Amino acid sequence: MKLLFSSTSPYSSKVRMAARYLGIDLEEITVNTNDDPPVLINANPLGKIPALVTDDGDAIFDSRAIMHYLHRVSGKGLYPKKDEKRTEAEVLEALCDGITDCLLAIVYEKRLRPPELVSQTVIDRQWSKVVRSLDHLEANMPKTGKKLHGGHFAMASLLGYLMLRFPGQWENGHTELTAWPAKFTKRFENYGALRPQT
Repeated sequence: MKLLFSSTSPYSSKVRMAARYLGIDLEEITVNTNDDPPVLINANPLGKIPALVTDDGDAIFDSRAIMHYLHRVSGKGLYPKKDEKRTEAEVLEALCDGITDCLLAIVYEKRLRPPELVSQTVIDRQWSKVVRSLDHLEANMPKTGKKLHGGHFAMASLLGYLMLRFPGQWENGHTELTAWPAKFTKRFENYGALRPQT
């Protein structure tokens, strides 16, 4: 299978970590979404990453769709079997992906718009969602039982992206969250290599 990705992309990071955890080999192909490369557009008309191309040539895109595909082809090893626990994992993943959406909105507002058109109101609105959600996570830290699941990898990629793009801006008041990556690394030693990075 081929994974079209970027090393800075938190959603790519989530998928890469999950695949490594499950022992699924991926041929990783770095793409620049700004260039609309044919290999990406042919796999995902939205031009977004990550995009997975199966050995049969089928394209799967959106990180959560890829995560659920990896769960199925791995013998259902990525999400809990019990409905209640699975829902917890899926809600954690949704929350972490949602926080990441807010962070990317901030990055894109600053990077893609002319300086005179950058809206501090938009940035502040997105950042308030980030802080509120991080506070929620801090007060409701997920447990890491015998097995890691999709929610854990979403949280790991989120925190990795915060460390990459927002160092010094999110840690205050979040002692459990700032300590979590080191704890996670003990469970998943490839975290340092696969978290979002330039």
